[in-house]
Amino acid sequence: MTSLPEIVSADQWQADRDELLTREKELTRALDAVAARRRRLPMVEFDNERYVFDTPDGPKHLLDFFGDQQQLVVYQFMDRGPDEFCPGCTHFTNNVSDLGTLAENGVAWLTVSEMPLAQIQSYAARKGWTVPFVSSRGTTFAADCGTDGGFMLTVFLRHGDHVYRTYSTTARGVDRLLFVNNILDLAPYGRQEDWEDSPPGWPQHPTYG
Repeated sequence: MTSLPEIVSADQWQADRDELLTREKELTRALDAVAARRRRLPMVEFDNERYVFDTPDGPKHLLDFFGDQQQLVVYQFMDRGPDEFCPGCTHFTNNVSDLGTLAENGVAWLTVSEMPLAQIQSYAARKGWTVPFVSSRGTTFAADCGTDGGFMLTVFLRHGDHVYRTYSTTARGVDRLLFVNNILDLAPYGRQEDWEDSPPGWPQHPTYG
C-alpha cells in the first residue's frame, strides 16, 4: 500500500504551509534576481552564413528562422541514431506550446536536430507535433552551441543581418521550463522518480523507466 502524508489539524496544516510559503517567496525573489542578471549577459556573434539547415521549405540560414521577430529560441533535440529517439527530448517537446504568445512578445521558436530531416518529420508526425523542426546535419551548429551530441536550449538575438547568442542552458536548466514537471513538483508524490528526496514508502521509479 502506498504511504500517505501525515494527517494533521487544519491549524497545523496552515502553519506548515505558511512556513513553506516563506521559503517559496525567498526562492521567487532569488529567481527574479537571476533573471535580472541574465538580462545583463553580454552576447557573442554567430556567423549566419556558416550554417545551412535542411528544412521542409528547402535550405535556410539561422537568420531566416527569426521571421519578423528579433529574438529566437532554439531547442537542440538529440540525435541517437536511426529509429531511436531521446525520451527526455520527446518529453520536452511534448511540453512546448503556445508559440503564438511567444511571437506576440517578439520571440520565435525552432527545434533543431542533427537527425536527417526525413527522420525528424516522420517522428514529429507520429507524435502529432506541430512545432517547427529542421535538421543541422552536416554542420557544426550543435558543436558551436556547446552541445555536440547532447541537448540544449539556446537564445539568439538579431540586429540587422547579424545574429548573436545571448544565453544557453542544459540539464536542469531545461528541466525547470517544463509545465508537466513543474506541476508534478507541486503534487504530494512529486515526479515519482528515484533521484527525488521523498519520504519512505513514496512511489518512485527510474527516470525514463
